[in-house]
Amino acid sequence: MNEQTPIPRLSVVVPVKNEAGNIASLVAEIGAACAPLGPFEVIYVDDGSTDGTAAALAAARTGRPWLRILRHARSGGQSAAVRSGVGIARGPVVATLDGDGQNDPAFLPALFAALEAGGPRTGLAQGQRVGRKDGRLKTWQSRIANRVRGAILKDSTRDTGCGLKVFRREMYLALPYFDALHRFMPALVAREGYGVVHRDVVDRPRFTGHSNYGLFDRLWVGLLDLAGVWWLIRRKRPAPEATEVGA
Repeated sequence: MNEQTPIPRLSVVVPVKNEAGNIASLVAEIGAACAPLGPFEVIYVDDGSTDGTAAALAAARTGRPWLRILRHARSGGQSAAVRSGVGIARGPVVATLDGDGQNDPAFLPALFAALEAGGPRTGLAQGQRVGRKDGRLKTWQSRIANRVRGAILKDSTRDTGCGLKVFRREMYLALPYFDALHRFMPALVAREGYGVVHRDVVDRPRFTGHSNYGLFDRLWVGLLDLAGVWWLIRRKRPAPEATEVGA
């Protein structure tokens, strides 16, 4: 980035692992969706891919000064990739979406507008998928996880697993970080005193390849994470008002 590069209004963070076949099409779609929003940047975080993802990203940078690339030397998981991308983002507002093509970037402007319309105390615009294109088992797992999470955390969100999210960067960086943070953002955002708005988004089949997540990632490990988030919310206390003595 040179000194003449305008500060983006929006930074789009895309975590990917072994998605070489999905890079070119999705980068083009993101660019087309974000162009009307003014200055923007897209940050792809290559989470230790072992296929041709690095080469595909290098090729996609041609003619796209707004495309930035980070690479993890080893895979750290989706939440770690998102955290790395947000950490170098230059925009005050950040959007995320999955790198497999299932999240349609065409919904980014609507989510961005919803966050802005909510004012500075609205911290997150959360996409909620309709017309799920996942297989029967994956959809079943997701429905159970969402129902259990909603009953315990009462976060008023039907689908926290949707990768389409738009949020305020400073707020996100203040959240407690842990693996799978991205699946509990509505509850944690509300814990910090910010509002959450929701918009339906239409799901698509992934472009190519297969999912990197399995049963244990989504269910059993998720139960442990859920218990931890419940504890964090229960332990939250408002800070007492402080007045400087002798000022």
